[in-house]
Amino acid sequence: MNLRTYYQKIRNIDQALVEPFVVLESNETADGGKEGLLTEVPRQLAAKMIADGRARLAAEQAVREFHEKKAEAKRTADHETITNKMQMMLVPTAELTKTKRSAKE
Repeated sequence: MNLRTYYQKIRNIDQALVEPFVVLESNETADGGKEGLLTEVPRQLAAKMIADGRARLAAEQAVREFHEKKAEAKRTADHETITNKMQMMLVPTAELTKTKRSAKE
């Protein structure tokens, strides 16, 4: 393999990609890569993966669905975080003893 040609191919693909992060769809590979998995990667890594034949650019509809699923997962995680927060209230000792006395009476 001619390394100069290989790296020129990566540079050409990198220049063609406009977004800083790209959604790729994986190709099946001999070393165990699975077909059709979506992932978001930086532009430089995307160019290398495309040049190596490990992935291809995802279709526009698949990218839209990927981002919707990612947004929904974030909303769910944020909701879980909010519901699991413990609320505390600080009460001065004098106020606490006053409350206990009034409860006994």
